[in-house]
Amino acid sequence: VQLQASGGGLVQPGGSLRLSCAASRFTLRDYGIGWFRQAPGKEREGVSCISTSDNSTYYADSVKGRFTISRDNAKDTVYLQLDSLEPEDTALYTCAAGACGEVIIHYVYDYWGQGTQVTVSS
Repeated sequence: VQLQASGGGLVQPGGSLRLSCAASRFTLRDYGIGWFRQAPGKEREGVSCISTSDNSTYYADSVKGRFTISRDNAKDTVYLQLDSLEPEDTALYTCAAGACGEVIIHYVYDYWGQGTQVTVSS
């Protein structure tokens, strides 16, 4: 089981990126999918997740109104749209498969990807 996050890069403040999460030998639509980020010297933070049952979505307060999570079941891919990016959003972003709920916490996710780096800088 392997998840792969992609789409990161260097962007100026106020810019946008779209991250993708895909999997090999694994069906993402059978799981809640979460996005987490970790910046150097900081704890891992749950950013957003989308459930498998009714596609309910949840966001950390720090990204609410700026990030949007979505699924494309035909492509079995989960996206995280990052808008109005701030330097504080700079981190390694990782997707994971598990149980999505209002509290986005790492220990309910069983499968993790390698991560993609997002750097917000002028």
